[in-house]
Amino acid sequence: MSSGAVSGHPPAASARGAAVVADDEVLTGEAVALDVQPIGLILRVAGAAIDVVLTLVVYVTLVLLMVRLLASGALDQNVMQILSIVLAVLLLIVVPTVVETVSRGRSLGKLAVGGRIVRLDGGAISFRHAFIRAVTGVLEVYLTLGALALLVGVFSPRSQRLGDLVAGTYAERTRTPRLVPGGVVLPPGMEAWAAIADVGRLPVALARRIAQFVAGAGAMHPAARARVAEELAAQTRPHVAPVPPVDAETMLRAVVAVRRGRELHALTSRAERVARLSR
Repeated sequence: MSSGAVSGHPPAASARGAAVVADDEVLTGEAVALDVQPIGLILRVAGAAIDVVLTLVVYVTLVLLMVRLLASGALDQNVMQILSIVLAVLLLIVVPTVVETVSRGRSLGKLAVGGRIVRLDGGAISFRHAFIRAVTGVLEVYLTLGALALLVGVFSPRSQRLGDLVAGTYAERTRTPRLVPGGVVLPPGMEAWAAIADVGRLPVALARRIAQFVAGAGAMHPAARARVAEELAAQTRPHVAPVPPVDAETMLRAVVAVRRGRELHALTSRAERVARLSR
């Protein structure tokens, strides 16, 4: 999830209080765009493979059991054919539908790769979404050996398979790096400035250089440290408002602390909003 994960965008089109803004954003009813992270195609294939293998193992095991019953005379040939069809429907459609509905978009394969199926607005899927995905999955996953699902996934915006496009769903990543507070603290006496400071216009490359300087300043020679701080401060002042009346290094440390604090707040707010949408 990228920094600056929460940003304002004008509504595009509404759908249950939210609308899709971009391939990696959804717009809530509060007109706030949430940066979401779809799971990659390779992980989607791995998760689907786990589910398919598990389904086939269960199916083959039960069929072999029926064959033994047929050989012993405990099961009629016609009854076995009917049971085979019923078993296929249960394992390919009913079970996946129930599992995804009850688990709110999760299955064993998705749990293994750290993903879950959600609506396009980020909310939890319903029985309808799960059923559509299961029915189309028979065609694109089993009858075509996954070729159709893979082909559609390559060209779809969020690695969606055909069932996702029809149902209006996609696979969202659930395993993300834990948010940790930044190691740079706001210099004493800069609290009032930090409350009103505008540091969002700072170019990304310059912000990265400042962060690297602040992280390694302690190991630098004093003269070189002061020189680099002055150079970076001179490049930073045109992008900061108001410019604090402090020395160069203190200003740089304050800028880094404010940016990291706001990015952490944005990411935390995004996670809370997505969690509310998924309930």
